[in-house]
Amino acid sequence: MQTDIEIAQSATITPIIEIAKSAGLATHEIEPYGYDKAKIKLDDDVERKTQLGKLILVTSINPTPAGEGKSTVTVGLADALQLAHKKR
Repeated sequence: MQTDIEIAQSATITPIIEIAKSAGLATHEIEPYGYDKAKIKLDDDVERKTQLGKLILVTSINPTPAGEGKSTVTVGLADALQLAHKKR
């Protein structure tokens, strides 16, 4: 079984612009911070795409000894939903 670091190092990073496009956002609706991060501009263009959706709340009091906390669970959940072709 691979360790967390081996899995992370073997991953292929997708440019944030491609991720934004797959989420239905246009280039002018995001503000990139480098290759792999961006902020979403909350203006009329983004708000028009907002629909009623479902909320998944990830909470925790203490991180695990392996460092797998809320962020790790949230990223894993987002990856799983994307692989299942669930946008909303």
